[in-house]
Amino acid sequence: MPKVKTNSGAKKRFVLTGTGKIKRHHAYHSHILTKKGKKQKRNLQKADLVETANLKQVRELLLLR
Repeated sequence: MPKVKTNSGAKKRFVLTGTGKIKRHHAYHSHILTKKGKKQKRNLQKADLVETANLKQVRELLLLR
């Protein structure tokens, strides 16, 4: 039986922390930044954890069963 491959897009976007949580970056911080406020842009820079509602899907993409 062939090996199961990790999703290439997911492995570029998510990082596993030391405690087993999955870290992600915010969207909407790549372009059209002139109409966004300083506070919004600053908060979009920070990394965040994957929400519990999406955790099962992300773990499946990263083959973390």
